[in-house]
Amino acid sequence: MTADYARALARRHPLQRLEAPSRGSSALLHLLGLSSFAYSFAYLILNPDPVSESYGWHLQYLTIIGLSLAAVTFAVGLLADLTLSPRLFAVKNWLSVASAPMECLISMLYWGLRAIDPKLVLPSWQPPLPMSVDLSFHAVPALALVADLLFFSPPYTVAFLPAFGLSSCIAFGYWLWIERCYHYNRFYPYPLFTVLDTTQRIGLFASSALLMALSTAALVWMYHVVNGKEEIALANGHTRAPKERSGNVKGE
Repeated sequence: MTADYARALARRHPLQRLEAPSRGSSALLHLLGLSSFAYSFAYLILNPDPVSESYGWHLQYLTIIGLSLAAVTFAVGLLADLTLSPRLFAVKNWLSVASAPMECLISMLYWGLRAIDPKLVLPSWQPPLPMSVDLSFHAVPALALVADLLFFSPPYTVAFLPAFGLSSCIAFGYWLWIERCYHYNRFYPYPLFTVLDTTQRIGLFASSALLMALSTAALVWMYHVVNGKEEIALANGHTRAPKERSGNVKGE
C-alpha cells in the first residue's frame, strides 16, 4: 500500500460503506457501467434515424444528455480508481450530485409516461426498442449511479433549496435547448411536447425540477437507511446531525 493510498483511506468518510477509490469493486462497478453506456451509444450510431441527421443529434433527448453525464461521472470515477486520486474522487462525487438524481428523474418520467401511453415518449416512426436496449437507456444508468452513491461514496449533504435550484437550472436549460432544436428541425424529440401548449410545458418542466429535487432528498434518505447517519457530539452530551450545506463530496 502506497503512502498516498494510505492517506486517502484515512480521509475516507466514516459512513462510506466500501473502499473507494479502489482498483477492486469500485473500479469494477465503474467499468461495468461504462460498458453499458458504451453499448447504448453504439446502438445510436449503428441504428441511425431522422434524429441522427437533425440539429442537436440525439442530445435533443433528455435520456441521452443524462446518459452522457452518467458516462462522464463513471469515467472520472474509473480514473480515480486506477490512479487512487482523491481529487478525481471528489470530482466524481460532485458530478454525482447532478447525474444520479437526473437519471432517477429520467427513469421515473420515461417508465411512468410509457405506462400511460407509449406514444408520449416514442415517435410513431420509431420501432420498439429491444428490451436490453431500453433498459440500458432508461434503467441501468440510474441503478448504477445509485449503487455508486450508496456503497462507494460519501453522503450527500446538499440542502433541498440548492438541490431544487440545480434541478431548475437543468430543467429550464433543457427547455431552452429543445426550443432551439425545434427552431431548426421543426419537430420535438418527444411527442409529449407537441401536445402541450406553452403554459403546460412550463408546468411540466417545473414539476420535473421539483421531482428531481425530491429524488435528491430520497437518495439522501436511502443513503442514511443503508449506511446510518453521521452525528456530532455536543458539549451537553447530546448529539446532532451535521448541518446541510452544498455537499461534502470529498470523502472526508
